[in-house]
Amino acid sequence: MTRHAAPLLALASLLSAQTPLENNGKPMRVAYECTPADTQAAGLGCSEEDPCPVYIELENVEAVGGKIFVTGNLHTPMATLYSILLASEDGGNTWSEPHPRTRSSGLDQIQFIDFQDGWISGANLQGAPRDPFLLITTDGGKTWLERPIFEESRVAAIERFWFDSPEHGMLLIDARLDNGKHELYETRTAGESWAMQPASAEPVRSSKDSVKEKQPGSLAWRLRTDASTHSYVIEKSENNRWQKMASFLVHIATCKE
Repeated sequence: MTRHAAPLLALASLLSAQTPLENNGKPMRVAYECTPADTQAAGLGCSEEDPCPVYIELENVEAVGGKIFVTGNLHTPMATLYSILLASEDGGNTWSEPHPRTRSSGLDQIQFIDFQDGWISGANLQGAPRDPFLLITTDGGKTWLERPIFEESRVAAIERFWFDSPEHGMLLIDARLDNGKHELYETRTAGESWAMQPASAEPVRSSKDSVKEKQPGSLAWRLRTDASTHSYVIEKSENNRWQKMASFLVHIATCKE
């Protein structure tokens, strides 16, 4: 490989991630191009004789104001490569990535409190989950800002979070691998900063546990796997029936020298 090859591969991967996906009814393949930097960062040894398959794993779907958002990650059998956020503004006909992929990380829970303010939970998944963060939007998901929960690096993950206003929210942290505790945090700054509440060795319960965090519209959407097409399927409930809106292939690429 020439000294110019790696930067060109990285640029090609970035451009392919920015190219909208067109939904023609068949499972879509999310673009990904392996680079030496990716395999080195993940500690992978991928060769022609022993290549590394790359899969997409989708975690949650949320719909708000005519937009659809899907969270997840890209990974091999041995390591997480990148987080991924997919979005559609036309009912699933075309899809884009409104936030850059973050190396070694994954995205999970989504909540919109209204048509503008939303949050997505994430963490570094290299080894044990660590350094949890939120993606925050105030413009309906057009742009997202990443905000860490802690100032220092910690082995911890977001169990769940919920907001009851654009400014006020609660967040549960699983820090059992760090200090054996479940931790509860509160924000009054829309997730920009968090104040710790009393910790517990048992799972934290709250008055919100019996209330679904997401908006009522999200109850009409679901994400499932389809073994026959090896894909994730996004469906919307209409007239008491689930209608397929889009699907994404699980196996998206193969890393090798």
